[in-house]
Amino acid sequence: MSENIPGSPQGGEPERHRAPLPEDSMPKGGVNAPVPVAPDAIPAVDPRLIVRQEGIKGYLGEFRRRMSSGELGSLPVVLALIVIWSVFGSLNSSFLSAQNLSNLSQQIVGTGMIAIGIVFVLLLGEIDLSVGSVSGLCAALFAVLNVTHGVNEWVALLVALAGGAAVGLIQGVFFAKVGVPAFVVTLAGNLGWNGLMLQVLGATGTVNLSGKDIVSRLYSTIYGQQIAAYGTAAVGVALFAGASLVDARRRRAAGVPFRPVADIVLRTVLLAIIAFLAAYTLNQYKGLPLALLIFLIFIVVLDFVLRRTGYGRQVFALGGNIEGARRAGINVAWIRMSVFTICSTMAAVGGLFLAAQIQSASQTSGGGNLLMNAIAAAVIGGTSLFGGRGKTWSALLGALVIGSIQSGMNIQGVSNAIQFMITGAVLLAAVVVDSLARRTQKAAGRA
Repeated sequence: MSENIPGSPQGGEPERHRAPLPEDSMPKGGVNAPVPVAPDAIPAVDPRLIVRQEGIKGYLGEFRRRMSSGELGSLPVVLALIVIWSVFGSLNSSFLSAQNLSNLSQQIVGTGMIAIGIVFVLLLGEIDLSVGSVSGLCAALFAVLNVTHGVNEWVALLVALAGGAAVGLIQGVFFAKVGVPAFVVTLAGNLGWNGLMLQVLGATGTVNLSGKDIVSRLYSTIYGQQIAAYGTAAVGVALFAGASLVDARRRRAAGVPFRPVADIVLRTVLLAIIAFLAAYTLNQYKGLPLALLIFLIFIVVLDFVLRRTGYGRQVFALGGNIEGARRAGINVAWIRMSVFTICSTMAAVGGLFLAAQIQSASQTSGGGNLLMNAIAAAVIGGTSLFGGRGKTWSALLGALVIGSIQSGMNIQGVSNAIQFMITGAVLLAAVVVDSLARRTQKAAGRA
């Protein structure tokens, strides 16, 4: 966005009305001469240039700079996940077994899908309290249409997803056009959509899925051939390496800082280790769950939307500075409505997977601690509550943390009351870390 500088064509006081500079303040050579720089001034250097020029020393220096300025990224949640797995693994060896980890990868999909939508809303600095009720409503729509009324499963699936999108659009209109705070709109939606779900389910209150419908198959299908997991890992690593190389080449051609080949190779190797280790673990039990694969596809596609498209940049801009985004010509109302539509659509997807997990849609669908777990997954994963910072991978990391805590405590026989308290403490810790990081960034002039 161009600044509104006096004397510039954008506005302010015209040049002819400005008082002339004193002669002794004019740089030698006139107004076009270079402004002298203080001898002790430190020029701003792109971190990628530092890393490329200094190698490992540059990496370490950049890491220290990020930590000191509060740019923690995914480091806290990764460390938390390592601690959680180490503690529960030492308490009971079955926690780190291939069977438990494979089951965990399926169980986090429903909540993780909803958390992806929450990430979009949090990037605006807003909140959506209706995602639990929306997920239950859309699960009920699918179950009633397909099981009770015999509607084709694909038609029922599309109606359920369209219902979720419609709910998000309605709430987005009230927020963006009418001006009702998102907290109030979605809180009302949490009550209203839950009531509509009960109306859709009818007197029975519960509709059992057949187990052979499309939603149940998407959740329960597991590819037992080892090539499925290893092939998926190989494709993911290859796509990452290819995208990184193409991006570096485009940046080099544009004359802007780019990641060196050594940097890309190192990142690719680290990703390959994680991907193939996960594939190996899944193959030790039954194989690659289709639900997990779909979850990862949603994460990758929506991450591309946020980081590589103009729409994604507008979302980040709106979350970082709404007034600046408006002055830059961004259609604020449209971005807000679209984000809430995406959030409710992802809630519908998550609700369908949760219904397939328990093989039914009932009056309790979307209730309990689902809303809190979805929000906690996004926040614990690294998405800021203050807007402008986060990524879809936060949903995966946060869902893994919450799912791991619940799984470990279930194995240990810990009561639900204790589980809720521990999950709440973890959420509070994540918010505290986010707040402290934001304060540090402000002190460093980076917020």
